[in-house]
Amino acid sequence: MSSQEYRQELANFLRTRRERISPADVGLPIGRRRRTRGLRREEVAVLAGLSPTWYTYLEQARNIHPSPEVLDSLARVLALSEDERRYLHQLAAGNAPAVSAEGVEPDMSLITALVRHAGRGPYPVYALNHAGDVIAWNDAATRWYTDWGARDGLDRNMLWWMLTSEEARERVVDWADDARDITARSRAMAARHPGDRKVTHVINHLLEASPEFRRWWADFEVRGQQARPRRLRHPAFGELTTQLAVVHPTDGSLVTIAFHLPYSDDHRD
Repeated sequence: MSSQEYRQELANFLRTRRERISPADVGLPIGRRRRTRGLRREEVAVLAGLSPTWYTYLEQARNIHPSPEVLDSLARVLALSEDERRYLHQLAAGNAPAVSAEGVEPDMSLITALVRHAGRGPYPVYALNHAGDVIAWNDAATRWYTDWGARDGLDRNMLWWMLTSEEARERVVDWADDARDITARSRAMAARHPGDRKVTHVINHLLEASPEFRRWWADFEVRGQQARPRRLRHPAFGELTTQLAVVHPTDGSLVTIAFHLPYSDDHRD
């Protein structure tokens, strides 16, 4: 992304986060004539200790440079999660160093060996590249998800499969929650790889093909990778509840390996 694109993304992000905060949440009265959804710009500015004009410039994508302290103050007022706070800082930098994937190919012999040896049991294991393409998988990932070997191109992308495939809606028990989560993580992914052709290709095609992705993408929700439960359904084997955990091999920072671990009550909140 260019500096202007970063500023516009920051403006949109601030607006959507402002609109989700109720005045009552921050101790402000709600008048009968109030038409603004969420907080007004001037209210955010006052609560964050900023000039209303200066904050307005931020939402207008003007070329100004907020300090880290100002950004953290805005994060507090807008009740941002830690993932969102980091995203805010990255957007405000305007030239955040991207993780370049151009010309970088993962060591597939290493990735395949990791997935094969770690995935000998009954639980799915699969590896993704930086754009979400499924590049290695075990037999259980084929059994519980889909036959990845029969797919290629965009059809072998986890984001694409999750958001556009009827099979995904049948196999992933909590499909809406998981699909929304992967959408929020794809926004963080896009910020880490600005201008990357593979990432842009996936995002643009999803915006065209999936109404749910379009709606959730417009919400500007941002999430990082975290261990979380995932429930899968198979027409012959029933349901499998797992704890989904991801790792990045030291020799492949652009690769994510997803492990599905046995789920127990110890993982519950």
